[in-house]
Amino acid sequence: MGQKSGVPSVRERLLATADELFYAEGIRAVGIDRVIAESRVAKSSMYVHFRTKEDLVEAYLRGRTDNWREHVAREVDVRAQEPAARVLAVFDVFHEAISQPGFRGCPFTNAAAEYPHHEGIQAVIAYDRAWLPALFARLLQPLGEGEGGQLIAALVQLCDGAIAAAHLDRSPTSALTAKATAELLLAARVPGGVA
Repeated sequence: MGQKSGVPSVRERLLATADELFYAEGIRAVGIDRVIAESRVAKSSMYVHFRTKEDLVEAYLRGRTDNWREHVAREVDVRAQEPAARVLAVFDVFHEAISQPGFRGCPFTNAAAEYPHHEGIQAVIAYDRAWLPALFARLLQPLGEGEGGQLIAALVQLCDGAIAAAHLDRSPTSALTAKATAELLLAARVPGGVA
């Protein structure tokens, strides 16, 4: 017999609970027994889906990056058509996320600090870190700026800095400051400036 429609699977419940707790309180601060209890699954069911807590952490991080990628791509597509404006729309999407109550910084930076030597977790972090430069390269490609280099690296650093400032300095407008700087960079590099 199949799963009832609309009822989250055991795996989905574990991941949703892990996502909420790990991000809000820190990965190492939340024990696996708490994730199991709050997701209302049997301990044996947890280990059917995730052999270790670190396997659950990897899946949590993978879900975070995949969901964020989809969200950003969808939002950029509806907000702007011109390449430079699409780049700037990325900063608007970041602004909306980092100005939300409960923002605790980048989940990947947090995980890197908690698991500096775990190969699987570091691989998911690397997977996440490759996304933003690739996104900016794709968005800038029609302008002849998509082959990498300093502009893309600068845009990534602006996003990283905005996330850090939002968390460490409690600056909910840091992505808007980063966007203004990105506008200056784009105006200096893109023929005809930013539309």
